[in-house]
Amino acid sequence: MKNSRKIIVFDDDPTGSQTVYGCPLLFHWDKEILNKGINDPSPLLFLLTNTRSLSPQHAEKRLRDICNNLKEVFKENNLGLDEILFISRGDSTLRGHSILEPKIINQELGPFDATFHVPAFFEGGRTTVNGIHLLNNIPVHQTIFAKDKIFGFSTSHLISWIEEKSNFEIKAKDIASININQLRDANKSLVGKEKLIDFLLTLSSNKSVVVDGQSSFDFDILGSAIRSLGNKKRFLFRSAASLINSLSQIYSENNSLKNFSTLRLRGKDGNFKPGIVLVGSHVQLADDQLQLLLEESSCIGVQLPVKKIARIFEESSNESFLSDLENLWNKQLLDILDKKKTPVLFTSRGELSFSSMKQRMIFGVFLAKLMGRLVDRVSNRLGYIISKGGITTHILISEGLGIKSVNLKGQILPGLSVVCPCEKDKEDLPIITFPGNLGNKETLLESFKIMESA
Repeated sequence: MKNSRKIIVFDDDPTGSQTVYGCPLLFHWDKEILNKGINDPSPLLFLLTNTRSLSPQHAEKRLRDICNNLKEVFKENNLGLDEILFISRGDSTLRGHSILEPKIINQELGPFDATFHVPAFFEGGRTTVNGIHLLNNIPVHQTIFAKDKIFGFSTSHLISWIEEKSNFEIKAKDIASININQLRDANKSLVGKEKLIDFLLTLSSNKSVVVDGQSSFDFDILGSAIRSLGNKKRFLFRSAASLINSLSQIYSENNSLKNFSTLRLRGKDGNFKPGIVLVGSHVQLADDQLQLLLEESSCIGVQLPVKKIARIFEESSNESFLSDLENLWNKQLLDILDKKKTPVLFTSRGELSFSSMKQRMIFGVFLAKLMGRLVDRVSNRLGYIISKGGITTHILISEGLGIKSVNLKGQILPGLSVVCPCEKDKEDLPIITFPGNLGNKETLLESFKIMESA
């Protein structure tokens, strides 16, 4: 194991493992499954909490439950908290319970000397310079992600953003920073690295620290400095995916598996089974990617009318109507598969308005469960799945397909992971976990063509 400590990542949706490979991802967190994860030879263990889909109250409860189970498992395995490095993996476009989650982890598994906020994700064009978080060199508060109806924000200045998101519980004057110049100096000379280490040694009382980053070299030197401290300090990280590489020293380019289409399942006749594509994400990028995919002659769309489903959701007496619709959609999927075409199951575009954030979240889960059930009904016919959208993917795997843990095979494209069930009673069905905000207009089509190239 390259890293002397196990690294446990609390991932708020199932896509944060998008820069590493060869480690378990857990969708359930009972003690038996956690024990297996802790004892897996990989230095990395991801706990897919799906907290981004939950209200703050439910997210807090889920995290506390997981932490309590972890503490019992640590005790059974004679592991001390200082033998584990904890990461709260969050969205690189600053959405999610970014302040709440590390706060709860600190209360349950701390105390930590500092919490580092490191949202740069180089594979997706997210960088942080002079404390300003950027998406393709545009301040992220000027992008569509800042207008998120649940997790919106008004500033790209990370210190101000932490103050805003914490409702001023964390004051700007109390937040430290590690800037690009410090990291570059540490990379150039032993003196620079010693200065960085000296700074890390001064941190205490769960100090909030924002970290710049423009390339993997910046995070590699930070990871090296942190490892050099051993157990002298306990740090918690709220980060996007790129930092995980530098802390674990696992890099996707070192993965021996290159041709992911070979994971596609075959039927009894020896021929490759068809795939299915799900699109639940509602960001504009997902709309553009879906439109391009549907122009492919081998892809046929099955649209779920969100407004109609919302009316059914609001009236429990319509459950039988929903069941009839599910049967209709299931028949459409089977007909497409019979034609040896690829079904593209997607929700109608645009977002609905709800009376509260809680209602919107509950409906989002309801819709994702519906998509998961539909895929499960045809899963024995499938050779692979491409699932776009974090909540959609998490619920598809954990509830629709009933999978408790998967093994991360690697990345089919930068930031785009392929996982397979690691349970004896499940087929090794490859699932491409596709974040809603990843790539460009062609990325969904490109991933489809790679899987079809088998």
